[in-house]
Amino acid sequence: MARTYVITGAASGIGASTYSLLKEHDYKVIGVDLAKTDISADLSTPAGRESAAKEVIKLSDGKIHAVIACAGLALPIAKTVSVNYFGVTEFLQALLPTLSKSSSPRVAITSSMASLMPNSPELVEAMLANDEVKAVQIAQGLVDQGAEASALIYGSTKRALSRWVRRECIKPEWAKAGIPLNAVGPGIVETPMVADMIASKEARAAIDSMVPMPLNYYLKPVQVAYLLAWLTSKENTHTTGQTIYIDGGSDAALRGDDIWK
Repeated sequence: MARTYVITGAASGIGASTYSLLKEHDYKVIGVDLAKTDISADLSTPAGRESAAKEVIKLSDGKIHAVIACAGLALPIAKTVSVNYFGVTEFLQALLPTLSKSSSPRVAITSSMASLMPNSPELVEAMLANDEVKAVQIAQGLVDQGAEASALIYGSTKRALSRWVRRECIKPEWAKAGIPLNAVGPGIVETPMVADMIASKEARAAIDSMVPMPLNYYLKPVQVAYLLAWLTSKENTHTTGQTIYIDGGSDAALRGDDIWK
């Protein structure tokens, strides 16, 4: 039986590339995004997440083998918290009962190299406490403080996602159901979301100083799609709780060879 995949953020970037890659392998793929895919939904709101999950279950006839969550914002605004963190975790929790019934169920999430960057511990903890109201309030407070503080929002959402994956992966509802739960942490990917950040020589130099990529430089979206496809394949039986940095060496360049202290 062909596997059925659900991909959020399927209309552009990594999500679109993953959607196309899986389609090429004759899998059934259900895309979720604001528009221009199978299901139009706003994952920034609880109602939008619930509606999206119901539509996915309906369109899949209640048979889901894997979920790949790519939807996200890179903007220094409070809404980024709702989309990047709660738009992933609540959507996955809504699909978990259906996913658990399938053979070889899998989940992969798009985190980021930014998960290793400076963040707001207070904001991260509010997200991990599943308190969206508080998290959005904290994020808005960072916005009100100005550009330097608001720049912490994106990295905070990705740090929280990577920590959530580690916390959740060993819980019975995931592990006992045979669901590997992982994240990928891309370096700089040439997508519309980062186009302005790498539009000029000066901009690229600034980005390269923060995210050095000595191996093969910037990524194409499909290169991340290959990793997401493997993590959600039947072949992945034991890799779980990981954020796998697909980053051209950025993690090694920034953190060195001793990360076990």
